[in-house]
Amino acid sequence: MEYRLIFKALADENRMKIVQILLKHSMCVRSLSKKLGITQAAVSQHIKVLREAGLLKGEKRGYFMHYEVDREVLRALAEHIYALADAEKAGECHSCHGNCHHEKEEK
Repeated sequence: MEYRLIFKALADENRMKIVQILLKHSMCVRSLSKKLGITQAAVSQHIKVLREAGLLKGEKRGYFMHYEVDREVLRALAEHIYALADAEKAGECHSCHGNCHHEKEEK
């Protein structure tokens, strides 16, 4: 799983809104367009980015594709973030040999 792609996809405000909406209801591009107040073409582009990141999956219903969030991908992202937060600190900076500007500011 490429977490970089997921973070990049979620960094856009409209894409984040799309994810939040789709967590509550599966929707087609047209409905998302009306709800967000942006064009269907813009929604389609956002959907493309979210799908490439693995965050969305689609299901054809009649003439329309309905999208929903792949919650397993979202859970894996959450676990990755927790692992980052729980990473042990390896130590202090060794390249400055005690002359780090941060140490000078603290004194």
